[in-house]
Amino acid sequence: MSQNNPNENELMTFWEHIEVFRKIIFKCMGIWAICAIAAFFFKEQIFDVIFAPSLDSFVLYRGMCRLSALLQMPSFCPEGFHVDFINTELASQFMTHLKIAMWLGVIVALPYLIFQLYTFVSPALYDEEKKYSFGLVTSSFVLFFMGVALNYFVIFPFSFRFLATYQVYGTVVNQIALSSYISTFLMLSLLMGIVFEIPILAFFFSKLGLINRAMMRNYRRHAFVVICILAAIITPTADIFTLLLVAVPIMLLYEASVLIVK
Repeated sequence: MSQNNPNENELMTFWEHIEVFRKIIFKCMGIWAICAIAAFFFKEQIFDVIFAPSLDSFVLYRGMCRLSALLQMPSFCPEGFHVDFINTELASQFMTHLKIAMWLGVIVALPYLIFQLYTFVSPALYDEEKKYSFGLVTSSFVLFFMGVALNYFVIFPFSFRFLATYQVYGTVVNQIALSSYISTFLMLSLLMGIVFEIPILAFFFSKLGLINRAMMRNYRRHAFVVICILAAIITPTADIFTLLLVAVPIMLLYEASVLIVK
């Protein structure tokens, strides 16, 4: 096969490509359904993980207390807190369970879905594109879950603890709706996963000739201002500490993007 031309060994008509793609779609939907059904039956384990940041025994809070004892800074250890969750809609708990199972089905099946789509697209790629396309797909997958992990272990716990314990008046008691907790958790996880794709986007923009290393270095200060604004939008809290927890990783990703573009 020539290194400058796509694979010409197997020429297919348009409708033959459609048929192959249809089979791939059905395979992906089948695997997703199997994973979603499996996740549905692990309700206790799944929601133990999801609601762990709402407990004062969460790993982040325990780590802060150990660090506080090591540094002899009692104020650094967050005090114990309790949050009551409520449900005001008849079918809300079942629909929440179903929604989480469907999302987890996508996450578990995602490597298979990506592999199937890659096998469909790869015959049309040039040899040079094939060399880095698989690495890009793998990197984007890893970066996305790094963003989700950062949100789960750091950003969401701080945000939830701040907002759930904040009071405008002493007699106003916070009772957090189940839908509000789940929606905020999923939204922040998705946003942080997307934000962590900055190096991948930088790679594609550089390939298209839209950006270069000199441009990114010249506009570094402007980028940092935009990053701080983005971090302020992502984080629902108003404290500077949580904002920095979001802004610093994004700044590091920007610097990594400068190296990638080079």
